[in-house]
Amino acid sequence: MITVLIADDQPVVRQGFELFLAGNPDIEVVGHASSGQHAVHQVSILRPDVVLMDIRMPNGDGLTATREILAQFDSVRVIVVTTFDLDEYVFAALDSGAAGFLLKDTDPDELADAVVTVAGGGAALSPRLTPRLMAEFARRGTPSRTTPVAPQHDLSLREMEVVQLLAKGLGNNEIARALQLEQSTVKTHVGNICRKLDVNTRVHVVIWAYRNGLVSS
Repeated sequence: MITVLIADDQPVVRQGFELFLAGNPDIEVVGHASSGQHAVHQVSILRPDVVLMDIRMPNGDGLTATREILAQFDSVRVIVVTTFDLDEYVFAALDSGAAGFLLKDTDPDELADAVVTVAGGGAALSPRLTPRLMAEFARRGTPSRTTPVAPQHDLSLREMEVVQLLAKGLGNNEIARALQLEQSTVKTHVGNICRKLDVNTRVHVVIWAYRNGLVSS
């Protein structure tokens, strides 16, 4: 069972997300939080697997809460959920190690899939936003604690193909179809890429690739 904490200052949003997730028998919402500070407190008590984190909240914004949670609780994963597709805080949250970024109008099935993916060690990013989001990271050029500074890499040609498709926002199944591979093989490639680049998630693989000129927007 994947346990989830929903952090948002609007009760209707919290209730809506819980309703969306209730359709997945492998997910259980174990708590709500109405502010950033409240989210950190609830995580310390409930230790959920995944936190759905709004950014703009009173009494400690979601960005500050995300940083505190990731610094204190290694096993907890955070998905930023926001109304703003290019919000300044979202870039900082992902750069701080959040495992994903979704818009609040995300399809219920996509939301549940994102929770499952992130709980399993993957990353979730709305596919339609990946190219512009990563291009903006590259344009800003701000340093990331999860991204190596040097552009050196030991990626194979196949792994470079996978990086290119990740940068287009493709999921494992789509990459598998494009390269005529098994999904398990794609998953292995992504894991090897993360290891070689010394990053934690596929989101940061794409950030690394844009920043080091391996792909372009």
